Amino acid sequence: MSPVWATIVVLAVATAAIKAAGPLTLGGRALPAPVLLVISLLAPALLAALVVTQTFAEDGELVLDARAAGVAAAAIALVVRAPLLVTILAAAVVTAGVRALG
Repeated sequence: MSPVWATIVVLAVATAAIKAAGPLTLGGRALPAPVLLVISLLAPALLAALVVTQTFAEDGELVLDARAAGVAAAAIALVVRAPLLVTILAAAVVTAGVRALG
């Protein structure tokens, strides 16, 4: 077995073990309300962190370029409750415009 396939197998087994750990440790009991609240907030927080690091960081340095303008346009469109398609188009147009000017 090649090292790549060995890594894939190990990661698959580890993923299955992690997913099985929750139901095995809880034993069918419901989670407390504060824990459910924290869990419900994890996905948006992780998504926001991913967007910020992918948009504003490059080699460990803060970078403000056309991508930042696109994110700002998307944020403004979301604040005014524009539809998702309009938000995406606004971000793309602003990003392309800033890149064309620079």
